[in-house]
Amino acid sequence: MNATTVVPQLVKILRTLVTTGYSAEHSISGVSDPFLQVQILRLLRILGRNHEESSDSMNDLLAQVATNTDTSRNAGSAVLFETVLTIMDIRSAAGLRVLAVNILGRFLLNSDKNIRYVALTSLLRLVQSDHSAVQRHRPTVVECLREPDASLSRRALELSLALVNSSNVRAMTQELQGFLEYCPPDLRADCASGILLAAERFAPTKRWHIDTILRVLTTAGSHVRDDAVANLTQLIGGAQELHAYSVRCLYRALAQDISQQPLVQVAAWCIGEYGDLLLEGSCEETEPLQVEEEEVLALLERVLQSHMSLPATRGYALTALMKLSTRLRGDNNRIRQVVSIYGSCLDVELQQRAVEYNTLFRKYDHMRAAVLEKMPLLERGSSQVEEEAKESKEAAQLLEADPVPTEPQASKLLDLLDLLGGTSGDVQQRPPLDPSPEGTLTHLLDLPCAPPAPAPIPNLKVFEREGLQLILSFVRPPETPALLLITVTATNISEGDVTHFICQAAVPKSFQLQLQAPSGDTVPAQGGLPVTQLLRILNPNKAPLRLKLRLTYNHFGHSVQEIFEVNNLPEETWQ
Repeated sequence: MNATTVVPQLVKILRTLVTTGYSAEHSISGVSDPFLQVQILRLLRILGRNHEESSDSMNDLLAQVATNTDTSRNAGSAVLFETVLTIMDIRSAAGLRVLAVNILGRFLLNSDKNIRYVALTSLLRLVQSDHSAVQRHRPTVVECLREPDASLSRRALELSLALVNSSNVRAMTQELQGFLEYCPPDLRADCASGILLAAERFAPTKRWHIDTILRVLTTAGSHVRDDAVANLTQLIGGAQELHAYSVRCLYRALAQDISQQPLVQVAAWCIGEYGDLLLEGSCEETEPLQVEEEEVLALLERVLQSHMSLPATRGYALTALMKLSTRLRGDNNRIRQVVSIYGSCLDVELQQRAVEYNTLFRKYDHMRAAVLEKMPLLERGSSQVEEEAKESKEAAQLLEADPVPTEPQASKLLDLLDLLGGTSGDVQQRPPLDPSPEGTLTHLLDLPCAPPAPAPIPNLKVFEREGLQLILSFVRPPETPALLLITVTATNISEGDVTHFICQAAVPKSFQLQLQAPSGDTVPAQGGLPVTQLLRILNPNKAPLRLKLRLTYNHFGHSVQEIFEVNNLPEETWQ
């Protein structure tokens, strides 16, 4: 017996139950044998799934059940809900699916919380396939956000975010932002993330996008995604016409509240970049705002001194102060004093940044304006998938491109400037690559994650302390005799991991040094996977090589810094 013969019989039985009355012994709240009706509907759902002929034969019956069932009692609601599920699963007509959505919309008005929850869950399933039909019930869905029951408000939030599109993004975002202000703490992260994603996807203008993110950061800054700060700074940086507007809005928000760390970080970055616009005349798009230089500096100092500021936030504020030294017209003595104070800060990262800035003031003041100039305009990038495809397509070109140094390496560059009397150009200049086919080995060795092939030059152990060992291995490509490739291998045989491991190097002026990115920053305990880093040294004069290394890391809860010179390199490395 197949579906084509069973379905008509089931349809006939169900139609009899709905139209010809009921017997008292099978009646529940005026519904004729609801248990049997539910079982028949479930069987019809199975038989009609992916079966066009069976679905057509039950369309009229489902419409009849949907319109004639009394929903004032739970028994009728149960039958009607099974009818909706059947309509959703079979190949039903478009009008019948709209009827099913409308039934779920009526369920949202029911006083029973369970029925409202079931309706929200079902509408969430339908929102992708019947988006326009579900959109008609958007006001009712938004009302469910105010439900005191956490499960209902969470489901209403998920459905509300799914209903956002380019035509209603302004109205829906306003409703969701209102919900964000009073929603339970466990829903704030989901709500904030949903608003940010919707704004990024459907923002009608850049200004509206900036205002939306700013309001989310102001309301629930501690609950936003980790990439919210980077996204907003990129958005502001790419909107040149909104720089003055953004810096004024962020300054006003920062002056009112310094507890929301993502907001403080974005505001500090923006003030540092566009502080000169903040001090200029009034902006037409904002209320008049008269700000003095001393007020701006005092606000950033307040951020630095606040117990609520995270180390990363203090780093943003200190960098903003440093950038303002080239933006403001007044004396820089106050900025220099603040920077010098943090040169003895307990936080190592902040202390190091302050020392570098002090060095910039004392020894490289003539370069300060160029080093601290404004960031170039940033364009909104493509999706991660598109970026990965682009990278795969241009792999050959990327191998020849200069690597972009990571932020910790760039921020610590000034520490290495005086190790051997060199300049930043001596450290960062990259030796030319041989474009000929014979230079293939050099290209392969350029890969940051692949260590060079073994060479006859003997390895050299240059450091050992508390189980941490540093070994140098050497390769001189025959095609480029002046080029020396050094692989620094860090191993750890102690009982504790070595974390935040950074290895930096410097060479005399007659050499050219390039540091590739390391394979990681944690050296696992008990002989785990070592950390490797490739150094490329160009020695055109074949002079004896001297190498100075600086290691910084955390081990057994202590911060360690070691600076030492390597003078016993094998002669094969330079002759």
